[in-house]
Amino acid sequence: MHPPVDPDDLTVALEKAARLIRQANRLAVLTGAGISAESGLATFRGAGGLWEGHAVEDVATPMAFERDPGLVWRFYNARRASLRTARPNLGHEALVRLEERFGDGRFALITQNVDGLHRAAGSRRVLELHGSLARVRCTGCGIIEDRGQEELAELPHCTPCGALLRPDIVWFHEMLPHDVWTAAADAVAKCQCLMVVGTSAIVYPAAGLIAAADFVDARVIEVNLERTAASQHANVHLLGPSGQILPRLLRML
Repeated sequence: MHPPVDPDDLTVALEKAARLIRQANRLAVLTGAGISAESGLATFRGAGGLWEGHAVEDVATPMAFERDPGLVWRFYNARRASLRTARPNLGHEALVRLEERFGDGRFALITQNVDGLHRAAGSRRVLELHGSLARVRCTGCGIIEDRGQEELAELPHCTPCGALLRPDIVWFHEMLPHDVWTAAADAVAKCQCLMVVGTSAIVYPAAGLIAAADFVDARVIEVNLERTAASQHANVHLLGPSGQILPRLLRML
C-alpha cells in the first residue's frame, strides 16, 4: 500500500503543473511501465521482478536469445498474449487530448513501453525507444514486420529466408535505434516542459532525458505512485495513479 496523498496538497500541485503546461510552447512526455500497469500489464519492476523464476534482465538480452531462444520467445509470446485483452486506460487517453491541445510540431510522446497502447489510444507522435511487441525482426535478412497480435510459433521463422525471428525489442546491452533516440533527445532539448509519467527512471539512456530537460531549464512534472530517481529534477510531484491524475490535470488546463 502507498501512503495516502493529502488532497489539498495534490490540488495545489495540480494547479502548479497546469500553469507550467499552459506556459509551455512545446511539451514532451516520457512514459514508463507504470502507465500501462493500470491496463493490467506487468511492470517487472520491484516485488521481485521475476518471470518463471528468471530475472527479466537475464531473459531480455541477446545472450539469452543465443543461449535459449525458446525461453525468450516463451516470455515474449506470453507478453504478446496479454495484449489481446489490454486496453488503453484514462491516462493514455488524457495524453491523446494533450497532443491535440498542443498540435503538430509542439508535442512529443516518448515511451519506454513496448505494448503499443499509446498508439491504440490515438496518440500520433509516439517515439518508441525500446521497440514494439507487435513487430518481429529477422536474424538473417533483417526484415522487420508488424505481426500485430497474431499468435506466433514457439520459434517463429522468417518466410522469405527461413532464419529465426526475434522480437523487434531493444534488449539489455543493445543500443537504442538511432533515429528514434535522436528525435527524442531533440524533442526534450526544445521543450519548455517535460512530463514524466509512470517510470522508475533507472533504465538508461531513457532516464537521461530527465536530466537533459533540467539542463535546458525545462520544467519537469513527475506523475508517479511514489518519488523516484527522477524526483530530484522535478519542479512538481503529482503522486497517484496516472489514470486519475492525468484526466484531472487535463480538466485544469
